[in-house]
Amino acid sequence: MKIALFGATGRVGQAFIEEARKHKHIEIFAFVRSENAKLPISEDHIIKGNARKPNDVNQIISQADTVVSCLSTDGDDTLSAAMRNIIESMKQNQVQRLLTVGTAGILQSRLEPDKYRFESIESKRKTTRAAKEHASVYTMLLASDLDWTIICPAYLPDGDAAGTYRFEQDVLPEGGAKITVGDTAHFLYRELASPQFFRKRVGLAY
Repeated sequence: MKIALFGATGRVGQAFIEEARKHKHIEIFAFVRSENAKLPISEDHIIKGNARKPNDVNQIISQADTVVSCLSTDGDDTLSAAMRNIIESMKQNQVQRLLTVGTAGILQSRLEPDKYRFESIESKRKTTRAAKEHASVYTMLLASDLDWTIICPAYLPDGDAAGTYRFEQDVLPEGGAKITVGDTAHFLYRELASPQFFRKRVGLAY
């Protein structure tokens, strides 16, 4: 399996690389913004580029059969701009499978099921900007023909993988408040290796 990894230098991206390295059948091409990025993969698999530029995105996806995105919102519309390029490049290169890390805010609210969590009384967010960016990505993927999964973790403290957590389609597991970066990466690999949630959001928490 050849993976085009976006957001490789972020916390979840780095944890995913460590998880994937345990499995010999995975080959990762990491997309980075800086030539100085230090990652535990061979230099010829580290590809510098700007996710806002379609040609840069196409350069890495053309080498892969699966895409994993651990991109963050970056304080602006980088996430949605990048996802537009990723979706288009995947179509051009006939790459079908996409796993992306979102936020629990775009899951459905348990208390107000017709709303996202970030729009509902469940949310404790002071700002909704990042959640709206992730919701925009969800809307794009719904309109696509790709086999996508959005993994939506609760609050993400640092920490290694324990391998024990809860997950649920479209909603956050009841009472779930957090999950470590390590266990988020663990589930990301698990869904990659044994898909259960095609074209679905998955809430993840302890």
